[in-house]
Amino acid sequence: MGELIVGLYVFVLAMLAGFEVITKVPPTLHTPLMSGANAISGITLIGAVMISARAETPLITILGVVAIVMATVNVVGGFLVTDRMLKMFKRR
Repeated sequence: MGELIVGLYVFVLAMLAGFEVITKVPPTLHTPLMSGANAISGITLIGAVMISARAETPLITILGVVAIVMATVNVVGGFLVTDRMLKMFKRR
């Protein structure tokens, strides 16, 4: 039970810190920063796959699959936006 409380505490702190950082980013820097965040989401995806593979309970398996889906959506969406941004700078 103690590990769950610590995990929730870290999660809430990470959410608050992330919200503060994201709201302070000017719109002109948002897309380039999101491109860099794709690498972090890729690491999250690998971690979620590793955790899901070693799951001992159905709850861990379900949470792992949810994490895999969310990280995959984030990575794919980020790359699509980055590709669209880079196409804007190509000469016709």
